[in-house]
Amino acid sequence: MKHWLYISLAILNIACSNGQDLVFSDEFDGQEVNENNWNFMLGDGCPNLCGWGNNERQLYTKENAQVRDGKLVITATKKGAVYSSARLTTEAKVEFKYGTIEVRAQLPQGQGLWPAIWMLGSNIEETKWPNCGEIDIMEYVGKQPGVIYTSLHTAASYGETINSKRHNLKNIEEGFHTYAAQWTENEIKFSIDGQLVYTFAPEDKNEKTWPFDQPFYVLINMAIGGNFGGPEVDDSIFPQEFVIDYVRVYKQ
Repeated sequence: MKHWLYISLAILNIACSNGQDLVFSDEFDGQEVNENNWNFMLGDGCPNLCGWGNNERQLYTKENAQVRDGKLVITATKKGAVYSSARLTTEAKVEFKYGTIEVRAQLPQGQGLWPAIWMLGSNIEETKWPNCGEIDIMEYVGKQPGVIYTSLHTAASYGETINSKRHNLKNIEEGFHTYAAQWTENEIKFSIDGQLVYTFAPEDKNEKTWPFDQPFYVLINMAIGGNFGGPEVDDSIFPQEFVIDYVRVYKQ
């Protein structure tokens, strides 16, 4: 499947942004999630990573992710004592090294919600986290309205989110906004609605500070509770929707 990906990235060239060619896009214009692009992660992470490593409460299902009106809709629900949501990844299907990823999305609202747009190094099975590297393009926690986080995780920052910026953006919950990361061999620049908000460019680049010299894949999910999103969850908010208009990847 990876061979299919790299061939596709080489031949697909259908649009441009800032001088870059569009090499992948999912506009969610079908009737269901395109599983040529996306994998569903299911369950609660047990037995290997219960609570997905962050004491999260949700059970991930396929049913909580739907394509509706040209958009991917991830719905967080609570039925009885069970919290449910969805987590999708492009692992082994869409992976790329360097370029710009752009995602247009509308956030959910409510204490306990933790939607995210992020990336992991494709060598995660061999090197494990955080050695594989993590690029958090957008994280939002409902207990902090009007705040967006952009962060990176590496072996050098294990256990601490030291490479991170908090952005205060009034009314970010209203309407759709575009979250992007422009990634080169020298730096990663994060932007929101076209405005630069954070640049990560360590002077000393080695395997502990810069694992960002290999292909990465995309993840989109909405967690519930957890170390960052919780611990308190307002049960009165459900259901809530995290809506993705499109995912696009550009390269030179």
